[in-house]
Amino acid sequence: MGLLDIMANIANHIPTVEKPVRRPGLYERLLWTFLALLAYIIMANTPLYGIATTGGGPRLLLVEIIFASTRGTLMELGIGPIVTAGLIMQILVGAKLIDLDLSNPEDRRKFTAAQKTFALALAAFEAIMYAAACRYWTITGPNPFFYCSASLLQRALVALQLFIATYIVILLDEMIQKGWGIGSGVSLFILAGVAQRMLWNLLSPITVGGEPIGFIPHLVTALSTGRLDTIIMRPTGRGDLVGLIVTIAIIFILVYLQGMRVEIPVTSPRLRSIKTKIPLQFLYVANIPVLLVGILYSDILVFASLLRTYLGAGGIADMLATYRDGALVGGLAYYLSPPGGLIQTIADPVKALVYAISVIGLAILFGLMWVEVAGLNAAAQAEQLVKSGLEIPGIRRNPKILERLLSKYITPLTILSSMIVALVAVVADLLGAYGTGMGILLAVGIVQQYYSMIAYERSLEAYPALKRLIGE
Repeated sequence: MGLLDIMANIANHIPTVEKPVRRPGLYERLLWTFLALLAYIIMANTPLYGIATTGGGPRLLLVEIIFASTRGTLMELGIGPIVTAGLIMQILVGAKLIDLDLSNPEDRRKFTAAQKTFALALAAFEAIMYAAACRYWTITGPNPFFYCSASLLQRALVALQLFIATYIVILLDEMIQKGWGIGSGVSLFILAGVAQRMLWNLLSPITVGGEPIGFIPHLVTALSTGRLDTIIMRPTGRGDLVGLIVTIAIIFILVYLQGMRVEIPVTSPRLRSIKTKIPLQFLYVANIPVLLVGILYSDILVFASLLRTYLGAGGIADMLATYRDGALVGGLAYYLSPPGGLIQTIADPVKALVYAISVIGLAILFGLMWVEVAGLNAAAQAEQLVKSGLEIPGIRRNPKILERLLSKYITPLTILSSMIVALVAVVADLLGAYGTGMGILLAVGIVQQYYSMIAYERSLEAYPALKRLIGE
């Protein structure tokens, strides 16, 4: 029995959510989805019991967006362990280091079970590391593990809270995916986090340095004082006019791009050579490359923060993250974090350039990898065409020939779409869009997915015969 089998067997002994005996109606599934979202929001606003502060160091906005986390609350870890476990498992399967055929139901079940065990193991590790690093208390000596103002019992209690909260998030995600709700919990929580961040930048009346954080409250203040020049650009974390315009423009651009298609003409001999077209999305890999880049960057930022806590300043710690007066000013973590606005982009163009090049380059690599892992490559598409009885006019029904032809469409489309979504995210970050570029990209994709799923469910309820036709 291999390690994967052991992990899958462990998951079989962990309490889980069972599939519904009957398929719930649309409104019932929407209710369960709303309850899952409500549970997440409550946990994201519930402070950890027994902590002294919400955690040291600057807030890592990218981590909070991608991992749907909130510092100092039960959602400190957010969905981080879940998506990190999924990313690592997908890479191992794609690299053939794990021999699984994800199109096989049994292999897929084993993969899902092992991923759950891995996510819980990561949650336990991160929870222990956060508590051991004295993240929420005062460090009284050179080593945070031995010189912490909190007792061992307090730290163990906080670690337990973080682990249980992550386990609840896993159960909520399972509940939604197994048919009680709509979509997935991971997508839902990311959308909630991005929406909260955008509303914060737009409407928050809380003042910092005498100015409201939200753009609209600040606009009212600026109109009353006559200082309209202050509404155009503002420091990171505060809503400004440039960020609002960029946010709206990026949303419209993404909606337009996701509606574009590249059509491949095909015929079917079974239907007397009736001609049709196979539409491929112009954004062939959707937002997956940027999501994977965001997960990778967020993990690096979290690791850099923890490592610096243990190693202290200097050496490797400064190479990963350099702080000055509590602010992140250098190191790998600094260059991997979004600039946060036009003022910051102008102030440090080197950081903006490094960030842009790294995001776009990694997005292309992740896009090519995802196409292979998800079975969206030319070989898999050619095989599906042959099995379905379709053929491209003038081309023999030979999978190898079809693969060579389809690769002329799919490979350039994968590279181009990965580059475009990464460029959109980078431009949004450089200009200070609300919710970050990656956040907006993910949010727009998730909203469109939910729209399609709800429209599909409404069609099934309006036309019951469709359920029998598609085997629902």
